Amino acid sequence: MKKTRLLSLLLAAAMLIALLAGCGGGTAADDPTTTPDAPPADTTAPDDTQTPPPADGPFDINVCFASEPETMDPNLNRSVDGAVMAHHAFEGLYKWVDDGTGNAVLEPGQIAGEPEKVTDEETGAVTYTYTLRDDIKWSDGQPVTAKDFEFSWKRLVTPDLAAPYSYMINMVRNANEAVAGEVDPSELGITAVDEKTLVVELTYDCPYFKEICAFPTCMPLREDIVTADETGWFRSPETYVCNGPYKMNEWVNNASITFVPNDQYYGGNDGPDSITFKLMDDNRAQLTAFKGGELDYMQNPPPDEIASLLASGDLIPGDYLGTYYACFNNAKAPFDNILVRKAFSLAIDRNYLVEQVTQVGEYPAGGWVPAACYDVDGPDGPDFRTVGGDYVSVDPADYEANCEEARALLAEAGYPNGEGFPAITYLYNTDDRHNAIAVALQQMWKEVLNVDVTLDNQDWNVFLQTRTAGEYSICRNGWIADFNDPMNFLDMFLTGGGNNDSHYASERYDALINEALVTADPQKRMDLIHQAEDIMIGEDAAIAPLFYYNQPYLISDRVNGMYYTPLGYFFFIHCTPAA
Repeated sequence: MKKTRLLSLLLAAAMLIALLAGCGGGTAADDPTTTPDAPPADTTAPDDTQTPPPADGPFDINVCFASEPETMDPNLNRSVDGAVMAHHAFEGLYKWVDDGTGNAVLEPGQIAGEPEKVTDEETGAVTYTYTLRDDIKWSDGQPVTAKDFEFSWKRLVTPDLAAPYSYMINMVRNANEAVAGEVDPSELGITAVDEKTLVVELTYDCPYFKEICAFPTCMPLREDIVTADETGWFRSPETYVCNGPYKMNEWVNNASITFVPNDQYYGGNDGPDSITFKLMDDNRAQLTAFKGGELDYMQNPPPDEIASLLASGDLIPGDYLGTYYACFNNAKAPFDNILVRKAFSLAIDRNYLVEQVTQVGEYPAGGWVPAACYDVDGPDGPDFRTVGGDYVSVDPADYEANCEEARALLAEAGYPNGEGFPAITYLYNTDDRHNAIAVALQQMWKEVLNVDVTLDNQDWNVFLQTRTAGEYSICRNGWIADFNDPMNFLDMFLTGGGNNDSHYASERYDALINEALVTADPQKRMDLIHQAEDIMIGEDAAIAPLFYYNQPYLISDRVNGMYYTPLGYFFFIHCTPAA
């Protein structure tokens, strides 16, 4: 039975951060929860230990989000760090701009204003006609055309590409059919009428389609460049032809990727002379580099530094719309057993994780879709989690009862007091925060269920491949929203979905999600989404949500003008030196 949330995200955020500032050293987490209505965070954190910049000369900044990216191909990207770089090098139909307070909002990008919209009153289908700007060019000087968008979107749904985000445009006519191989990608509902006119046909009036049009996988690509070297075009500055405000200048494997202003960009360039994305996975080395002035931005400092950095005001707990979770492999024993999955989920003390391990103001997750994700009334009504309630009680007073139920379920599954339970491993990518969480989970499962869990960590790219292939028992996972709608957290678990790392499969679940995707009535649509979560989490415990993210970061006091969105995108496009 679901229980009503006891914590209010909007009211408690400031209180919790204030309390944490006075705590002793603990261990940190890596991602965050988002409160879109909260005041914007200050983006110029002071740091007296940094080396001052030279008084004159070029304004170059160094930032760090992660280690070597899995890919720089926008169609294939599935990580936040890759998305941040894509937003600097490419631009879609819409783009994220600073609203003047450090928060990002959408406005037309490669288009010359809002599109013409026609709705079929009988079917609910929608047709958008976009007119591209006259002054948009690729970094090699060639004009950007409607055909470049058509090529990119049709490539995205090509089955052989197996793009993780192919489902992102499932509202476009024939998108699902193309991904399934039932129709040719050429039949996707996107047509370049001429060089400047693009027509997109939707099967329903999607409320978040504008955000889809700004998403990296939907950015335009040059067919001649991509098809000349499908797997390597994005690895060299010479062939990484892009249409955004910056372009790749150098990629030093496992060291850095440097971007410089794109002199062909219609908007001009008023930002840094170069933006170098340092490729590092050692948080302690990052913090040392930040304090020494070698990094101007970093995320997620070492766990034992969190409390002091919060207390000093250097660490900013930015908003972030996402959920950190333990991902069970639903397709392999022993986690193909619902009873086992429920037992492992109930045994987790989520309050301990956020209060004693992560300590950056996250909230324990009793459900999958995070707090602050909109329900039917959008930002003006109660959020999705408030309406849906929790599936696992996060009231500290209920934890012992959760543990008793967990032990009973494991016994019912055939493993009383953990006897006979097979050897399992918890897999995570190399990172101090993930390690601290993994150790805590390992101890909880041992103390509550008497089950031994081995911990294993891998470098980021290897980890992504292992997780996608399902070569694990339990693994660390997290999901950051691509747009503020609960569907973004649920359609990923459709059977065979590109981001369905849990390999969860349910015909009932699929039917509800697919119906919600084509339902025009807002209330009916949201009811279907709630029912789907009831099945995936409430009945099947496909995953174990741990906490709702926030994004702790540090930014140099020599940098002005950074802005970001709670979807995880940080922009340095218009940064200037501090006075």
